[in-house]
Amino acid sequence: MNQLFFFCAILMAYLTGMASPPAGAQTVDIPDAYGTEERVHLRAGELPAVTLTRDILFHLLVAELSAHRGDFDRAAEVFVELARTTMDPRLAERGFQAALASRNPALTTEAASLWADLDPTSSEAQASFLALASSSEASDDLAEMLAQRLAEADDKEQALIQASAIVSRLDDKHAALEILDQAIGPDERSLPMARLALADAAWAAQETKRAYEESRMALKLDDKLDAAAQRVLEYGLVVDPDQAIADTQAWAAEHPGSRRLHLMLVSRLVDRDQFDDALDVLSRMREQAPEDFDLLYSEAEVLARAERYDEATQLLNDYISVQTQRRQSLHDDQTNAQADASDARLLLVTIAEKQEDYKEALAQLDAIDDPALAFQAQVHKAVLQGRMGSIPNARKTLNRLKPESSREESVIALTLASIYRQAGRTDDAVKVLEAANQDLPDTPEIKYDLALLYERQGRIDDVVKHLRRVIELEPDNANAYNALGYTFTDHERDLDEAEALLEHALNLEPDNPYILDSVGWYFYRMGDLDAALEYLERSYRKMPSAEVAAHLGEVLWAREETEEAHRIWQEGHDNEPDNQTLQDTLKRFGVSLP
Repeated sequence: MNQLFFFCAILMAYLTGMASPPAGAQTVDIPDAYGTEERVHLRAGELPAVTLTRDILFHLLVAELSAHRGDFDRAAEVFVELARTTMDPRLAERGFQAALASRNPALTTEAASLWADLDPTSSEAQASFLALASSSEASDDLAEMLAQRLAEADDKEQALIQASAIVSRLDDKHAALEILDQAIGPDERSLPMARLALADAAWAAQETKRAYEESRMALKLDDKLDAAAQRVLEYGLVVDPDQAIADTQAWAAEHPGSRRLHLMLVSRLVDRDQFDDALDVLSRMREQAPEDFDLLYSEAEVLARAERYDEATQLLNDYISVQTQRRQSLHDDQTNAQADASDARLLLVTIAEKQEDYKEALAQLDAIDDPALAFQAQVHKAVLQGRMGSIPNARKTLNRLKPESSREESVIALTLASIYRQAGRTDDAVKVLEAANQDLPDTPEIKYDLALLYERQGRIDDVVKHLRRVIELEPDNANAYNALGYTFTDHERDLDEAEALLEHALNLEPDNPYILDSVGWYFYRMGDLDAALEYLERSYRKMPSAEVAAHLGEVLWAREETEEAHRIWQEGHDNEPDNQTLQDTLKRFGVSLP
């Protein structure tokens, strides 16, 4: 009884004001769904006034109690029917919410449509309906609905943003662009935001030239619009990279305060190995904002990429000095100086490794005191110690760590196993991971690495068993499908299953060079040299490793393209002279390389 009174109180409050019509309202007759006829009073922008009958109250109670009990389908149906009867948008909204909870797409769309019809001034109602329409069959009328909404909107820019978000939900990106193109009328096209929306839709539809043109139009309409300048750079790099870079450099010179665009330009120049141009941009930024010390770090990154290590090191040390002064002035929880200094030290570690100065790299790792990076730094230290041939010290470093989670425990085991593997101590690596597998059962990373080690030992049945378990634990793990498919292929067993495994891996990650290599090797084993060559060349373009070179060279040799095979093998040998797969391949064919 108390629960009944509770719902009655809610409903009475919810329906306050429904009993008498507001002054000046228009009165119309609407048939009631329950066999009666009620007088409903409508005026744009106001709620309807409806006589609260026992039937309405009863059905409201049914709807609320159904929702309370989790019967959202029933609740939504009753709310929607009541909304039609009373023309009250609040009831339509409640129906929409209940339908969402019921996960009934048809009912949800019906409720959203009714809510939008009953409350045309509600941006939430309109957005909800249009969002649903964009993912349903109602998308046929979406252009017309969006056009109407844009034409009636007081805030055109916000309406354009919402329209862009709505069409972006469509799976068919070409249809999305067409709908947005139809929806944006001549008046809206004079707005930069409209051009940006069209640019983004064109980019998603892979119409890159149009995306670039629309971005340039947006910038022409508002030459100070940073978002447009960013798109001119990003989209233009695909269409006309030299022109896009030149235009962006000119725009950046005229707008020195646009920090984000400048940093984007620096990044893209570095990607093109235009290091001096990138440094010029950063130099101008530092002149404009001499107190922006983060630019020191950015400049050091560019210098490191340009292999100007001494200059990069000097700047990083200056940057660390600045952050040290900040830490002396403020407590660490009041500034990000500690994290910034640690990032600089990590870059110094990278530089030291490039110069094979491992002593300096270890010193920088030990100087990192940011708690968030402490674990990562010490793991990296152990890796370097292993690379230096000091496995006992690497073990000590790892043993000193106090893992705070099972993830950190697994990282320690995997790192130690990797150190042993790199040293050629496969049996020791197996022992480490077998112990970890006992302590941390069903950890996919441990089982995966253990399977690869078993393959080195020739324990193929154990390889298969562990990789199958990884797939059970992680059904979308493309690497596990690939590894198992490659194992079957390389050992020429279960080739039908190998085909299915590799096909699934390729569907999950179609551009993964390791998977492309495995697929190419499968086709070679099956005697399809043309397909093998296609996949192995794709893999080698993405990842010119010695192992892929070994496979690609073997296929070329089988095609009697011996000169090209020699060239590829030589490239692989130059990159990785100790690669066992390549060495075994050359031995089988009696080929010796200079």
